[in-house]
Amino acid sequence: MTSYFIRRFLLIIPTFIGVTILVFTLTRLVPGGPIERMLSEAAQAGAGETSTISDYDGRGGSMLSDEQLEDLKAYYGFDKPVIVGYFEWLGKVLVLDLGRSTRYNDPVWETIRDRLPISIFYGVCTLIITYGVCIPLGIFKAIRHKSVFDNLTSAVVFAGYAIPSYVVAIFLLTAFAANLEWFPLGGFVSDDFADFTLMEKIADLFDHAALPLIAYVAGSFAFTTMLMKNSLMDNLAAEYVRTAVAKGLDFRGAIFGHAFRNSLIPIATSFGNNITLIITGSFLIEKIFNIDGFGLLGFESLVERDYPVVMGILVISALLFLIGNILSDICVAIVDPRVKFGSGESGQ
Repeated sequence: MTSYFIRRFLLIIPTFIGVTILVFTLTRLVPGGPIERMLSEAAQAGAGETSTISDYDGRGGSMLSDEQLEDLKAYYGFDKPVIVGYFEWLGKVLVLDLGRSTRYNDPVWETIRDRLPISIFYGVCTLIITYGVCIPLGIFKAIRHKSVFDNLTSAVVFAGYAIPSYVVAIFLLTAFAANLEWFPLGGFVSDDFADFTLMEKIADLFDHAALPLIAYVAGSFAFTTMLMKNSLMDNLAAEYVRTAVAKGLDFRGAIFGHAFRNSLIPIATSFGNNITLIITGSFLIEKIFNIDGFGLLGFESLVERDYPVVMGILVISALLFLIGNILSDICVAIVDPRVKFGSGESGQ
């Protein structure tokens, strides 16, 4: 098993290079990069407020000389072939230099670092709520299959699954923040957060986080709950559980002594991939609740063609996703001792 995971970790390197070189190439080929945006804004400012982007000829007209354009390309790293520029960028990444944002003119890592605590807070809370509620709920629904409780909770769960999370966010914001004024309209904390006591800070933090967390959880709640329920029902109907009950094991012991652990296998396979969600979040929910998180930063960076930030976010997201896949395998191996990873085979 050790050799298997060593190979998996080594595969991170070529996979990471493949993903990043593809996106890096796209950032060099698509139109509307930082130079074009800067020249367009300069052309508009020179022509007045009534000018349009269509007045800009793509080279800045007479506003910049060819030499100045070449200096701009060299400054942003567009003066070199794609493959050369990529390996220069990769060399900087290896020494933890993600470059400088073309939008904020700050180091990319500092721009990302300011948003990470917010996204990590919402991501970790979402995972805790999702697994802490969905697993027990799925177990109880499997035990009480076709009961009134099962039918009612299924209706609620599937309603939440059918409605997009951003629609849930808009409804919550309108109903409970704007109309009833039970919660703040947005933001991560209050403006005078620094003046609060410790308990007041905790209360203020969760007061602002309540509605966004509900919107975050709404999307994954139904999937995890029904996955747990269906998996447990399949295992309860399996031959080994019926045999255990026939030998005198009580129903509770059959569930938690045999079926429960095997029922966690489908959930364990997706657990590692959810690590990425801790960081990326949802830019729509962050936009609706005015949360300066990681997801909103990524979306705004794409819109503004802030390619250094885009690549910096890609580095973090790709590494988390690749490591998350390995964590999924580890979770499966822990939950199911029948799984043996070795020389390319897994025995069950």
